[in-house]
Amino acid sequence: MAAAATGKTNWFAIWVSTAVVVVVALIVALVVWMNNSATDPGTPPTGSGINQETGAVVVGEGSQTLDTYIDFMCPICGQFETTYGPEILDLVGDGTITLNIHPISILDRASQGTEYSTRSANAMYCVAEADPDAAVPFMQAMFEQQPAEQSTGLTDDQILQIASDAGVTGIDSCVTDRTYASFVTAKTKETPIQPGATRVGTPTIAVNGETISNSTIPARGSFATLFN
Repeated sequence: MAAAATGKTNWFAIWVSTAVVVVVALIVALVVWMNNSATDPGTPPTGSGINQETGAVVVGEGSQTLDTYIDFMCPICGQFETTYGPEILDLVGDGTITLNIHPISILDRASQGTEYSTRSANAMYCVAEADPDAAVPFMQAMFEQQPAEQSTGLTDDQILQIASDAGVTGIDSCVTDRTYASFVTAKTKETPIQPGATRVGTPTIAVNGETISNSTIPARGSFATLFN
């Protein structure tokens, strides 16, 4: 009897083993999907005014470079634009620098669930793709009408109106569908960390490829000394 019992197929054990294999396969597939989702750069914007590799909106053709990483919800970014924006554009205009603007998103948490930082950065790409010359006027106007932190931010319609005032229309679906949201997220993760800092902050500035501490930015009226 014992020998006969031993020869029987243990279907319960087989079912359990099969179930375990299936669960493990599902877990592996989920991990792979999550990793791919986390690193998926999404749809990159096109156009002559955008560096798809770095995510920078490129302004000018100077031999030296200034990279600025900005979040449209960041009040200090607004202050930086007010204080240094005109000087920076003068350096672009006289051929000293190429300005690389990186619209990033680190303050979605400060817009009551509307993801304003991502929406506005996405819109910057929509504008720059449609008309590179409109990118800076759009950025300036966005900071002029900058919402307060912990507010819902500007609506998509308000952003589209700012784009229209800057001379760009026909980007409604790009803005409302958040066409470049995944690209914004991917590029935000690549933002350099300032010397002495432990995490990404805005604005972050890089001069000729070297990230500098905001505490070393010269006083208003002498920004050009960074490029001497």
